[in-house]
Amino acid sequence: MMQMKNAGRVYHIGKRIGPALLLGLALSASLVATAQADILRHGSSLFGNLKYADDFKKFDYVNPDAPRDGEAVMAAIGSFDSFNGFIVTGQPPAGLGLIYDTLMTGALDEAGSEYGLIAESLSYPDDYSSVTYKLRPEARFADGKAITADDVVWTFETLKANHPFYGAYYANVMKAEALDPHTVKFSFSEKNNRELPQIVGQLPVLPKHYWTGKDAEGKPRDITKTTLEVPLGNGAYKITAFTPGRSITYERVEDYWARDLPVNIGANNFKTLRYEYFKDPTIAFEAFKAHQVDFWRETSSKNWATAYDIPAVKDGRIIKEELSTKNNEGMQGFAFNLRRAKFSDPRVREAFDWAFDFGWMNKNIFYGAYVRSDSYFANSELAATGVPTGLELAILEPFKDQLPPALFTQAYVTPKTDGSGNNRANLRKAITLLKEAGWSVKDGVLTSEKTGEPFTVEFMLDNPAFERVVAPYIQSLKRLGIQATLRTIDTAQYQNRLDKRDFDMVVASFGQSMSPGNEQRGFWGCAAAKEDGSRNVMGICDPVIEKLIDRVIFAKSREELVAATHALDRVLLWHHYLVPNWYSPYERVAYWSGIARPAKTPDYSIGFPSIWWHNPQGETAKPSEQ
Repeated sequence: MMQMKNAGRVYHIGKRIGPALLLGLALSASLVATAQADILRHGSSLFGNLKYADDFKKFDYVNPDAPRDGEAVMAAIGSFDSFNGFIVTGQPPAGLGLIYDTLMTGALDEAGSEYGLIAESLSYPDDYSSVTYKLRPEARFADGKAITADDVVWTFETLKANHPFYGAYYANVMKAEALDPHTVKFSFSEKNNRELPQIVGQLPVLPKHYWTGKDAEGKPRDITKTTLEVPLGNGAYKITAFTPGRSITYERVEDYWARDLPVNIGANNFKTLRYEYFKDPTIAFEAFKAHQVDFWRETSSKNWATAYDIPAVKDGRIIKEELSTKNNEGMQGFAFNLRRAKFSDPRVREAFDWAFDFGWMNKNIFYGAYVRSDSYFANSELAATGVPTGLELAILEPFKDQLPPALFTQAYVTPKTDGSGNNRANLRKAITLLKEAGWSVKDGVLTSEKTGEPFTVEFMLDNPAFERVVAPYIQSLKRLGIQATLRTIDTAQYQNRLDKRDFDMVVASFGQSMSPGNEQRGFWGCAAAKEDGSRNVMGICDPVIEKLIDRVIFAKSREELVAATHALDRVLLWHHYLVPNWYSPYERVAYWSGIARPAKTPDYSIGFPSIWWHNPQGETAKPSEQ
């Protein structure tokens, strides 16, 4: 299960997380003992008992005495052209989720938990066939109108009908109905799906009266269209200033209705949050060093190793840290568009893997900072290892005639290189695979033996920083006779082409939780493969994978869940749907000393900017005399 905070688009592409309304992935979902029917609960946990009792005062990781003033300025890359983040069309701005609240909200130090935000309690029957939420009577939109069950029902029906993400994520939520002004019931199309009550709790609640009303010019609003009219929200922040495509400023709502709820104590500390847009990360990083930006997440190992030898770091005005988390690292890779016939043969896709010289790249570009990914659930107990045994083998055996034979006899291992740049042996293996798939080199060009067409491939990027990674890979592919090119385009064009599946290969990442579930349908399911804008970027549609996804979703114990996830992971790997990239088990961050964080960050998120705060002492620090 993926935890959303006001989500829209849910795939990660390149190094950019989309959509703007997605505040981040959190861990979720495991399995619990048999539920007690229809007991009112202040929260829910898929791991068992909640960490925080119904009378808790705050989360353990926050600073309740943090200053509640000041500004944090963050960098965003690209542009934005719409404040409607609930449709595929348009590019919403960074941070737009700040203006919306959800029914429930997660704890950053507890996997698979949610606590009441707009909802004060929930209940569900033993068979998980429905969930009922009781809304807080004090819950309000920013215009003072009460949040009602009718708003929840309208939001659910509208978002599910107008965005493929919601259509897929809530595919098994059959209906929503208002039982009274403060009670809403969601009924499910299947039983014993333990995640469904929780994922419903992640629904953002929109004001029906606003979206079905008229704008300042008296024209009817239309939630299916893009707009730059500042929308009405119900969250901790509101939009107070913006320049389309250049900057957006959010200011804390001082009479925010949920300010004093336990889930918000020690959070939303900055009075103002501002996102400044830059053309590319290089320019944005220079702005950070010049203190035009306060906080920086470093995604470049080269920069981390070489770009911080500056006075502000030496004298402590910039703090540079590696913050560890316990998060599942998921998978990032060069993803094939399987809708293109040239990628239909898994031997072709495997050949691309053999051509990728990660050893040289890690040594010469990444400064040895990364580990190559060998699982869609990397760095966790969910990663398949060795050969299938026990319960995992029992799950896979019914599909033996539909799977690669090597899956049962060999451990999946990504091709290795020694870092010298001599990748000849691996390239010979790639040529062999390509020949078996019906491609041969003629006059230096890889050509289809059936059609006579050359093999061409375009890598599409929206982040220029990734060019230095793709460029040497392209050179390896050219040694195979593949006519490979690289195209970096602006964010809006990139998103449009991605949504419409107009690409050969992109850099895609798939964040995972410690206990996967319904979101796997969106990643790898056939229904999602057919929908523009869905998370199934590659277009995977395989009957075995469909059945394995169900085994994950309907697992009846933690043991079965782990085994089913191993099986799914193994099948995804052996089909070579992408060329695995790499991961790092920590987040690299740098920030000016005018902001501060809790002494110990929570286990599953660094919590920026929510639980950080303005630090006036650091802001007035003087440069050293050296």
